[in-house]
Amino acid sequence: MSAPAPSPLAVVDADTLPRQDEVLDPAALAFVAELHRRFTPRRDELLIRRHERRAEIARTSTLDFLPETAAVRADDSWRVAPCPPALNDRRVEITGPTDRKMTINALNSGARIWLADFEDASAPTWENVITGQLNLMDAYARKVDYTDPVSGKSYALKPADQLATVVTRPRGWHLDERHLQFEGRAVPGALVDFGLYFFHNAKRLIELGKGPYFYLPKTESYLEARLWNDVFVFAQDYVGIPQGTVRATVLIETITAAYEMDEILYELRDHASGLNAGRWDYLFSIVKNFRDGGAKFVLPDRNAVTMTAPFMRAYTELLVRTCHKRGAHAIGGMAAFIPSRRDPEVNKVAFAKVKDDKDREAADGFDGSWVAHPDLVPIALASFDAVLGERPNQKDRLREDVSVTAAELIAVDSLDARPTYQGLIGAVQVGIRYIEAWLRGLGAVAIFNLMEDAATAEISRSQIWQWINAGVVFENGETATADLARKIAAEELAAIRGEIGEEAFTAGKWQQAHDLLLTVALDEDYEEFLTLPAYEQLRG
Repeated sequence: MSAPAPSPLAVVDADTLPRQDEVLDPAALAFVAELHRRFTPRRDELLIRRHERRAEIARTSTLDFLPETAAVRADDSWRVAPCPPALNDRRVEITGPTDRKMTINALNSGARIWLADFEDASAPTWENVITGQLNLMDAYARKVDYTDPVSGKSYALKPADQLATVVTRPRGWHLDERHLQFEGRAVPGALVDFGLYFFHNAKRLIELGKGPYFYLPKTESYLEARLWNDVFVFAQDYVGIPQGTVRATVLIETITAAYEMDEILYELRDHASGLNAGRWDYLFSIVKNFRDGGAKFVLPDRNAVTMTAPFMRAYTELLVRTCHKRGAHAIGGMAAFIPSRRDPEVNKVAFAKVKDDKDREAADGFDGSWVAHPDLVPIALASFDAVLGERPNQKDRLREDVSVTAAELIAVDSLDARPTYQGLIGAVQVGIRYIEAWLRGLGAVAIFNLMEDAATAEISRSQIWQWINAGVVFENGETATADLARKIAAEELAAIRGEIGEEAFTAGKWQQAHDLLLTVALDEDYEEFLTLPAYEQLRG
């Protein structure tokens, strides 16, 4: 038998990792190369289309449902493919990166689903990209046991029937993987993450009674969903598994996608399993797209924009109605609280808020929801158990009472709240602390008792940018200016130095994070994604 042909993909500027060849074997690399050849040109065209649409929003300060797809929305006959058994009950989903400890804890958490995250909860160092794939491969082979080198605590998987079903989230279309290149050009991170995971695990998952399931992030249009569908069709034929084995849940976390929910499900109808309401990225998308729209689009402090805000209610209720009309699951938003081991009173208040949030989602018709920590699984489970009972979901609840207009989805000024000075401080604090951790390779970070990911940093820097450019006057009489943001950032940097000590401060990436936050928050030209310039500074 002849040796396999050399891969057309090159690993560039990356240290060789233990067991890397198990992930980057010639057959897997050939598959990723073929994905790149076939689909990256269309990806590039769709990124250009994003810019063109953003320019149109800047010109008109409005959005509407698409006239060219009215027939898809009006056709009551079509449904997504029947749900596979492993995805039928999604009442609680836990999210987190794919490091070894999290892999075991998430699978053992009692949640029905684990969102195994290569996107916002994972800084895309080469080590995270490769070892994350290895951890999932090992988990399916039950070879993922782990002993913490610091605490000495051992972690092992529970019996197979007690484990969460994995739904993997690849990177968004806008991010490239610089360490994997074809003829000198980086391969899209989405195709790397999808391709490696699918190639190595699809057949094994079928043997386990499950399948290759995915969350699709940052989708901005039905044409992007169409591209993913074509990727799925090609991939299933390539490895020889039945069409429709792949299932995808799309995060409706951009304002443009909120106007195309029917169309997104339609494009993916043979592979769709649901839609999810992603709160922070959704707010970030509103700021990004309507940043030229004047005072009526200025968001208040992020914590003041709860899911009960009228424009957020319009978004979530339309999502439930759209999903259930089409036979798809509607998955609610994140409970990001991280329980405190030292302050039971903080936990009591936060747990009550989580319960209220999950009770509301279950009552609104959602079929499940997200949590960021295993301790929150029982709380969310109780909320959905109370509504669902023994039923796996409530897709039969069609919410035909819901009627949402185009204007209601962007009625930001329907929320009776204003930006505050403390909100500016909070945005600076969280932005610096998150970016510093991200630059060290950590994508999911506990900050002030909340699990934060890249979406947090995006809304933080976007609000600073928006408030300054809108000339917001805070309740204390101060005006949002670049100089004020710099002053607060300098004070926060000094406070962190005092908090952690000189040695830890020097060993970290604090000055770098401070400088990057101010760059993306203060530059006149709004950076499309914080993670693009941040990736240029990410080592490893």
